Amino acid sequence: MSTWKTMLLAGAMAFVPMQAFAAPEEAPDAEIVAPAVESDEGHGMSDEAMMADAKAKMQKEIDQAVAMIEKIFGTDKLPPIAPAQLALAQQTTTALVPPGSLEKMLDNLYGKLFKGLMDEFGGTSDLMLSIKTGVESEKIAALDDKTKLAAAGIFDPYRQQREDQITNIVKPLISEALTDLEGPMRNGLAHAYARKFTAQQLGEMNAFFATPAGKAYSSEWMALQADPELMLAMIKAVPPLVGKFMDRGSEIEAKFKDLPKEKQLADLSDAELAKLAKLMKVSVKELKAHRDEWNTPVEEATEATEAVDAAADAAAADADAAADAAQAAADAAEATVDDPAYNRDNWSEADRQRVEQLEEAASNASSAAYDAEEQAVANARKKKPST
Repeated sequence: MSTWKTMLLAGAMAFVPMQAFAAPEEAPDAEIVAPAVESDEGHGMSDEAMMADAKAKMQKEIDQAVAMIEKIFGTDKLPPIAPAQLALAQQTTTALVPPGSLEKMLDNLYGKLFKGLMDEFGGTSDLMLSIKTGVESEKIAALDDKTKLAAAGIFDPYRQQREDQITNIVKPLISEALTDLEGPMRNGLAHAYARKFTAQQLGEMNAFFATPAGKAYSSEWMALQADPELMLAMIKAVPPLVGKFMDRGSEIEAKFKDLPKEKQLADLSDAELAKLAKLMKVSVKELKAHRDEWNTPVEEATEATEAVDAAADAAAADADAAADAAQAAADAAEATVDDPAYNRDNWSEADRQRVEQLEEAASNASSAAYDAEEQAVANARKKKPST
């Protein structure tokens, strides 16, 4: 694995340890690439300009995501929090998220996980040695660690130094990023606590966090969320959970089928259209026009489909006859490959014409079926509902 791939993988694993443990056997195949420039305006841009453009696009997408989340959860419409209440909550979250909390949480997994990933996808793993040498993994698995290390050393004598360098580069970047995240996390958590708990409850929490037991708890609670034993227990609980849905699949499906299907505009009666028009503040005529546009292509497509079916039936009959004749000839030819009787030049004119007519009929029927299908599609596309 390249240096950049390993660095990216390590960084990703630091931020999403849960996903990594959910599928530890899969290694992301990621590449670091230059930001894409989508328009002609980007040609000839400097690296700095391209990076600025990429950051601007990213910020725009994040702003759109934030706006969507605010709309879904209505957070932009929440009433303001009293300053005294927020101050109590901030005291609580400062105790719960002291400096270094996120890094401590991830170190529970990251230190072991990073080393494990380096071993698994580094030069000494069975997988990578198999890829590099072409030797089957089973044969490599039978080798001892010393032999694998020597084999990997042939490809990269500086493998260990390279892995150490990756660790030294990635970990400081992760630490810096996690430190930057802690402030916004405390702030968001403080607002949530201020709305969820009363001033008295927050005061009691703060009093507890001031005790030795409270300090011990607040310093460890976040790190414990990523404790390997907890992660392993959660992962082991997934198959039974999924199994319940699989076992009850037919039962769940049957319950969904109890409800009538959702109506489309084409399914509405005139009375329903009138009611809908009143609600939508549009004319009934406009809705009827849209409904008819839905119905007309369906009717035309139905007629065309019937024509396709008829042509297909005719084609099938002719094709069956031609196939029978061809199969009979093939069976006989299989038994007597050199029999001159199978040379069409030796057939009577009537026999030859009959076979050729059947072959032509099968070909024409197949073409007719295809043409009818294309016409049905074209008819269905003639009119579309207005958007």
